[in-house]
Amino acid sequence: MTGPQAAAVLLNKAQRACDSARMLLEAGDVDGACNRAYFAMFDAARAALLIRDADGPFAEGKTHRGLIAAFGLSLVKPGLVSRELGKSLKRAEEIRLVADYRNESVTAQDAQVLIAESQVFVLAMRALCATE
Repeated sequence: MTGPQAAAVLLNKAQRACDSARMLLEAGDVDGACNRAYFAMFDAARAALLIRDADGPFAEGKTHRGLIAAFGLSLVKPGLVSRELGKSLKRAEEIRLVADYRNESVTAQDAQVLIAESQVFVLAMRALCATE
């Protein structure tokens, strides 16, 4: 599969995760909603990295932190993506870690904000991929 084809698959997967996040929140599963919202952003970031540098060392991102770092270096630092979107991705990871691994829950309000940010992020990565 080529970079653009793989990116399209990832962007569709990201949109499904956004949709799932909204449904989970409506069903009262705040932590699950946060997980899906983060993975929507994660997959969209992977798509953008694939389009930007399909054969480069950052194209796949071996770890979550590695992918977030690569996103910052390859897309935020050169100005292709706003700093706010880069910060949003990092915040999403932090919230997901609370939702998935800590003995505490994320508030419904924080989940709503994260879901809204994930949709903005996915749309921005879709637009970026379309221009590259």
